[in-house]
Amino acid sequence: MVQSKRGCLIVISGPSGSGKTTLLRELYQRCNRPLVASVSATTRRPRPGEVDGVDYHFLDEDEFARRRAAGDFLECFEVYGRGHWYGTLRHEVATGLEAGKWVVLEIDVQGTKAIVDQFPDAVTIFVRPASTAELEQRLRRRATESEDELRRRLDVARRELDQADVYRYQVVNDDLAEAVSQLCRIVETCGD
Repeated sequence: MVQSKRGCLIVISGPSGSGKTTLLRELYQRCNRPLVASVSATTRRPRPGEVDGVDYHFLDEDEFARRRAAGDFLECFEVYGRGHWYGTLRHEVATGLEAGKWVVLEIDVQGTKAIVDQFPDAVTIFVRPASTAELEQRLRRRATESEDELRRRLDVARRELDQADVYRYQVVNDDLAEAVSQLCRIVETCGD
């Protein structure tokens, strides 16, 4: 397991609509470890209700590029074909690990591969829906995207599902209580 002197690194991924956000919210409330979320950086604009430094570190393109060139990111990529960059700031992870926290990264598959290259013992968990049909239904129920955006997300989801074997653990999110219990069991083994 990845540990600094005291903490552990946990990476959770899954396609958009797999229920990661709901599972993580429950995990933070129920797990008996000192969990802390690593706040990612992005160049996209905040959505209504999002708070800088809480939901994301919202950076303009120049600042993101400057920090990228300075090596401030453990991983960063342009995602969803929209021209927006997302990345994990090195200090977000280091600060949490050094404080003895279990640092949780919610990142995509390509980000996970970059993290595992640097932290081969990271606890990696892929959250998957019961089926791609269920995933599509969840995304449609959100009603937050155009048909083109929805198709793009589904294409990305299929590619991510094809790469799920890169993860040490996979959790099927078809029963919330059971999926949260599985996540807690996995997370609680970190550092033992």
